[in-house]
Amino acid sequence: MTAPPGEDPDAALLTLVGKGDGGAAREMVARKLPRLLALATRMLGDAAEAEDVAQESFVRLWRQAPHWRPGAARFDTWLHRVALNLCYDRLRRRREVATDNALDRLDPGPAPDAGLEEAGISAAVAAALQALPKRQREAIVLQYYQELSNGEAAAAMGVSVEALESLLSRARRALRTLLKEDADDQ
Repeated sequence: MTAPPGEDPDAALLTLVGKGDGGAAREMVARKLPRLLALATRMLGDAAEAEDVAQESFVRLWRQAPHWRPGAARFDTWLHRVALNLCYDRLRRRREVATDNALDRLDPGPAPDAGLEEAGISAAVAAALQALPKRQREAIVLQYYQELSNGEAAAAMGVSVEALESLLSRARRALRTLLKEDADDQ
């Protein structure tokens, strides 16, 4: 079901979810779960924690759906913000640097680096992504892995488009440096 330009593509389904329609709830999970899992896995580097974040995001969705005000925000932007906030809560609690074994738990789903021939390159990209400051990592994940537009990613992060573009620019420079250092070490 495609929404007219400017209209939230999830609005009709969200209304049904808010009315307790089980089929609509299952369809919403089918639509949103893969992206939420991918987002949380890339932010946290832990598939089990990502599943917990996705589950809690849906709990919040069910609670909010009956009270949703169309036009206040795009639903998808709101849902990404909820998932990101839950990820940040877990990262604050964890207060640890990602370790090499976290690479084994990364999302195996397709990503921009999925076509690379060497698994080592993919692991290097994942390690470099985990080494970025959290706001830069968030910008990269939303833009490239979640494929949000600049406006959508900025809204999900609660920043201006210009601030998002600055974060992306710094993140890309940092990734290039980290990947070059990794290549030089090998």
